[in-house]
Amino acid sequence: MLKRVHCFILALAVIAPTHLYCDGATQPASSRRAVVVELFTAEGCSSCPPADELLGRLSKQTFPDGLEVVPLGLHVDYWNAQGWKDRFSSADYTQWQERYAQRFHLPELYTPQMVIEGSVAVTGNDVPAVLRAVSAAAQRPQLAEVQLSTSEGRLKVTVKSGQSNAATVMLALTEDNVISKVSAGENSGRELHHSAVVRKLQTLGRLREGKFETSVRLTIAKDCKREDTHVVVFVQNSSNGEISGAATTAFPLL
Repeated sequence: MLKRVHCFILALAVIAPTHLYCDGATQPASSRRAVVVELFTAEGCSSCPPADELLGRLSKQTFPDGLEVVPLGLHVDYWNAQGWKDRFSSADYTQWQERYAQRFHLPELYTPQMVIEGSVAVTGNDVPAVLRAVSAAAQRPQLAEVQLSTSEGRLKVTVKSGQSNAATVMLALTEDNVISKVSAGENSGRELHHSAVVRKLQTLGRLREGKFETSVRLTIAKDCKREDTHVVVFVQNSSNGEISGAATTAFPLL
């Protein structure tokens, strides 16, 4: 059983949004168009708010050559026993983090943790480490092309890849502009602001001969703001967890 601990490493710098990309970093023509950044966080964790803020800044940053950071804020549930129950937390997200810990041979789970493209794990409020990981991921070739379209409340997903069949296509629904007023635990008395809170995470299917296509009806929880909701689809290697392609689109308003 993996132990779960609190990481007290604070952000090393406060960086304005216009300086979030590492100096001198460039993207080759074959680089990917999207980099998925997963943040494992919790409202009961006092060192998580800076990481939540950083995730929001990354999602709004303009990067060279049209690169887009696709943020996923996954709220784990192991902080709920500390006095504050995070309404966005899920045991499923804790298990998702546990799988990464096993792949990276980490002895403990901790928050805040960012996983970039499923291949690198860093402390979520260590700004230089996060930026280096995003910059490195941006220079890797994109192995899967993901196309999304919406019509009449349905999402059509088309994936083409040079990968083998050992890849899973995942769907996430995220919500921006989320505010929580915390009345207990380490963040008692604070108003927390979240971006890209994952409200749903599900498996759509697996690649077959390097291809995948499906159509699914999109639904959201009653307390989820439709205008602040985004749809994310990413392709993840089933054996090593690396993400080979992703795309995002706004949740249809009608």
